Amino acid sequence: MSTQFVGAKGPHLVWDWNGTLFHDIHAVIEATNASFAELGMAPITLERYQELYCVPVPRFYERLMGRLPTDAEWEVLDASFHRHYWTLAERCGLTDGAADLLAARRAAGLTQSLCSLAPHAELLPVVTSHGIIEHFVRVDGRTGPSSAGKAEQMARHLAALEGAGADPARVVVIGDALDDAVAAAHVGAHAVLYTGGSHSRASLKSAGVPVVDTLAEAVAQAERIAG
Repeated sequence: MSTQFVGAKGPHLVWDWNGTLFHDIHAVIEATNASFAELGMAPITLERYQELYCVPVPRFYERLMGRLPTDAEWEVLDASFHRHYWTLAERCGLTDGAADLLAARRAAGLTQSLCSLAPHAELLPVVTSHGIIEHFVRVDGRTGPSSAGKAEQMARHLAALEGAGADPARVVVIGDALDDAVAAAHVGAHAVLYTGGSHSRASLKSAGVPVVDTLAEAVAQAERIAG
């Protein structure tokens, strides 16, 4: 999906999907443990996951296994995770307050977009099904391998917005992972990190950007740092 970027009175927000707008962390944990079981690995708790999770994902497995997974192990883990996750995700909903925040910003003439590492072909239908896709000027999911981080995808996403008038200094990335802050820095944008997803507060604070417990706080911080 791509629509024309229009000038905004406030900062342009680039939202993350999984763990940020979409409250799916419990589905992620269940799918992760289902994939671990296929290789005889012990299950992981939510707290342990939030302590260790990182992107690129093979590094997360390295933290758990003490070594990088082999190519064959990675293929099993990746395929199994996605197979279980997309079934479990059908039971998940938007994060509290997300729909109202998105609608209010659009009604105020403020722009926002969505940049996610979820596969693009699966992302569009699920965003559409939750009735919020019209609030975004652009939606980009992942089209390449799932082993990479978000930095280069964010660069392509922002380049498309820049072509229609977006200034990176007026862009704030809102996500739940350290990788979101890395991706924001990569393109010269700001970042605000939300504690409701894949990382613990302690992990997120290491990024040196604002860390918040609600999406409303995230928007308020975005306005403060780039408004």
